[in-house]
Amino acid sequence: MEATGTDEVEKIKSKFMSAWHNMKYSWVLKTKTYFSRNSPVFLLGKCYHFKTEGEYRALHSFQSSPAGVSAEISGNVEEFRKDFISRIWLTYREEFPQIQGSALTTDCGWGCTLRTGQMLLAQGLMLHFLGRAWVWPEALDMDSSDSESWTSNTVRKLTASFEASLTAERDPKILARPQRGPARRSWDVTEMRNEVYHRKIISWFGDSPLAAFGLHQLIEYGKKSGKIAGDWYGPAVVAHILRKAVEEARDPELQGVTVYVAQDCTVYSSDVIDRQCSFLDSGKAGTKAVIILVPVRLGGERTNTDYLEFVKGILSLEYCVGIIGGKPKQSYYFAGFQDDSLIYMDPHYCQSFVDVSIKDFPLESFHCPSPKKMSFKKMDPSCTIGFYCRTVQDFEKASEEITKMLKSSSKEKYPLFTFVKGHSRDYDFASSPLHEENDLFSEDEKKRLKRFSTEEFVLL
Repeated sequence: MEATGTDEVEKIKSKFMSAWHNMKYSWVLKTKTYFSRNSPVFLLGKCYHFKTEGEYRALHSFQSSPAGVSAEISGNVEEFRKDFISRIWLTYREEFPQIQGSALTTDCGWGCTLRTGQMLLAQGLMLHFLGRAWVWPEALDMDSSDSESWTSNTVRKLTASFEASLTAERDPKILARPQRGPARRSWDVTEMRNEVYHRKIISWFGDSPLAAFGLHQLIEYGKKSGKIAGDWYGPAVVAHILRKAVEEARDPELQGVTVYVAQDCTVYSSDVIDRQCSFLDSGKAGTKAVIILVPVRLGGERTNTDYLEFVKGILSLEYCVGIIGGKPKQSYYFAGFQDDSLIYMDPHYCQSFVDVSIKDFPLESFHCPSPKKMSFKKMDPSCTIGFYCRTVQDFEKASEEITKMLKSSSKEKYPLFTFVKGHSRDYDFASSPLHEENDLFSEDEKKRLKRFSTEEFVLL
C-alpha cells in the first residue's frame, strides 16, 4: 500500500510539473531575428547573401522580400528559407508513452541535449539518404499564421493540462494545431522517393519505445553510463549514446551507417576506416558511411573567442552536420552563422506527442519556421562537433581539410582536436571494440563517460 501511495504521489507530481512546463516552454514569444544585408549567411556549408535595403528580418517565419528587390536576390532569400525550414527540428514533447522506470511522460526541463543530439544525427541521416541539396517541397507553406496558432494553442494546452492534473486524466483533451497551406501538388518519382525517406528519418526519432533513435531508446543507452530519465546530459555523453543507438539499430536501412566518437580529442584514422569497412549484418562486405563526433571544450569556464574562426570554418563545410552545444543551462543545435553570431535551432519548445507510426502523420511540428541567433561569446565551451563522410575517400579528404583548418586557426601549440594515423591501441590507449557482447559500454568507455559527466557544465 505504501508503494502504491508513493506511485500516486509521483504521478500527481509529474502531471503538475507537466502543467508548469507547458507554461514555461510552450509560450511563443514574438522575438525578432535580424540578418544583416552586408554579410553572408552560412548554413551547414551553404552560403547565402541578403543584399537588400535595410536588414532582412525573420519574425517566427520569414517575411516576404521588399518590393523592388531583384529576382536573383529575392530567390537567394527564398533558398535560405527553404534550406533552413527543411532541417529536422526535434523539441521537448509531452504526453508521450511513459518512460520505463519512471513516471515521466515529458522531457521538458531536462532533455534538451538529447534533442540537440537527435537533430545532429538527423542531419547526418539526411545527408546519407537525401543529400545536402534536398529541400522539403512544402517548406514554404509554413507561414507566420502558424506561430499565431502555436501561441493560442498554448493557452488551451495549459488549461487542459491543469484540468487533467486535477481529474487524474492521462491525456489532456486539446485541439490539434490546424494544418495550413495549399493542397499538395503532384510529385515526380524522385520527390516521392525522397518524401518516403524524409518521413522514415523522422519516424526513427519518434517518442515511443520502438523508435530507433527516440528519447526512450536513448535513455536506455544512457543508463549504461549512469544516467536516468530526468537527469541532465552533456554533449560528450550524448555523443556516446548516439553511437550506441546507431550501433544497435536493427532497421536494414541503417546498416550502411556507423558512428565514431573521438577519444580524448583525437580521431584515430585507422579506427574510423575499420568501422567503415566492417561487415554489414547481411554478411556482405561493404563500405559504411560514418558520422564522426568530436566532443571538445572551447575554453575553460568561458568560451575562448580565439576559437570563433575555427567554429565558423567548421560550419562552412558541407559535410558538417552541426554542433551540439548551447549556452550555460540551455542546449542548442548550432547549424550556421553570420558574422560573430551563431544560427541555431532551439529545442526548448514543448509540443504535443505525435504518433509517427500512423500513415501520413503531420510533419509541421518537426520543422522550425524561424532561425535564432546568438553571440559566439555566450556559447558554453562544452560541445560536440559532427561530420559525415560517405566513403573512406571522403573521410581522408575531410581529415586533410580539417587538419589544415585546425593548424591555421590555432594560436597555441595544441589544436582543438587532431587526426592521427593508426589505431588507438597503437598509442597504448584501450581501444573500443566495434561490438561488445555482454555490455553496451566497455570499462574504458564507462570511465570516460563518468569523467565527461563530472567535467561538463549542466545543460538543461
